[in-house]
Order: sequence, then C-alpha cells, then structure tokens
Amino acid sequence: MNSSLLSLLVLAGIAVFLILRLRSVLGTREGYEKPPEVAEPARKDRRRDFEVIEGGPDRDITDHVEDGSDSAKALSAMKQAEPSFTVAEFLQGARGAYEMILMAFENGDVEALRPFLASDVMETFASVIDEREAQGLSIQASFIGIRELALDRARFDRATGVGEITVRFVGELTSVVRNAEGQVVEGDPNEIKRQRDVWTFARHMGASDPNWELVATDG
Repeated sequence: MNSSLLSLLVLAGIAVFLILRLRSVLGTREGYEKPPEVAEPARKDRRRDFEVIEGGPDRDITDHVEDGSDSAKALSAMKQAEPSFTVAEFLQGARGAYEMILMAFENGDVEALRPFLASDVMETFASVIDEREAQGLSIQASFIGIRELALDRARFDRATGVGEITVRFVGELTSVVRNAEGQVVEGDPNEIKRQRDVWTFARHMGASDPNWELVATDG
C-alpha cells in the first residue's frame, strides 16, 4: 500500500469520526436549513433579553399592562409578596376558571361553584339558579372557547396583602333555555353566541391556598 493511499484512508477515518461526534452533540438535521449568517445578531439579542430580565421592564408584566401604570406597580408588588407568582400563569388559570364557572352556572351546579366564588357573588349566582329552577326552566349549553382574554387592571393592598386582578373575557358558546315540558323558549342550539364578561379575581398573596376567588362580575 503506497503512502498516498494510506494518507487518504487516515483522512477518511478522521472525517467519519468528526461526523459521528457532531451528530451526538447537535442531533441529525433533516431538510433545508438556511446558512447561519444571523448567528451573531442572535447572540446580541440574547444579551439584550438578559439585560431586560435583570435590569429592565418585567416582560411578564409589560406584555399585559402599560409599563409604569398603577396596574403594573400592583402586579410588581404582588410578585414581591409572592415571588413564584407570574401574570402568565394567572391568566392561564383564569382561562380555565372562566369556562368552569360559566358552565357550572349554566348547568345550575351550585356545589361546583362554591369553592371558587366569594360569598356575595355566590349568593347572587345561587339566587339566579334558584329562580330559574322555580320557573321550571333549564339551560342546555356547550362551551365553544374563549375568543379574547385580556388583563384589564390590577390592584394590591399592602396592608391586607390582597391582590385583585380584573380580566376581560369574550367567550363563545351555544345555549338554549327549555321549559318544564322540554320546549325551547329561548336560543338556538346551532347558533354560536359571544358572551362578554369582566370578572375580578382576588387572593391573599403568599397564602398557602393557591386558588383565586371570583369577587366581582360586570358583564
């Protein structure tokens, strides 16, 4: 075997080793990928993001309310009182709570509502359900989804440690009202309706109970 062939085999072996090593670190790439000409700007963007997180506006807050507003200050105070609190997680929970509370009310399920409503709100919801049942009416409803959800305002009482967050919802559902004979007296099961609600949730920040209570409604 001449020296040139031996050198070629050695180089081929090194190339195979490097390819296997890259795959173990980066994974296998499939499909078309653009050349990494934006790698340097991407590193600069990451540095800017780090500076914002460390010393600039809190994006978890300013993504939802104006920086420096009373609501932003209230949310910041809530985070100081409870460092694990995030606005994004709260709004995700509010999304689920809206569907659960709305459908429990439509179905007349008082017990399902009780753990999540303040006493005065619970009293109002229960009285409407009782009146509906006294008239022999029932509601058949299906929740379609939430079309819009936005944080409207926030406030924090430092003396009591209670935080309040008001959220605007636009939900979509189908709903029909039936009388005691099962006849439809209002609504259409095939018509999707939009429902707008403004709900305020409250909680003692830093408390062991993670649940927020619905303390006010303004449709």
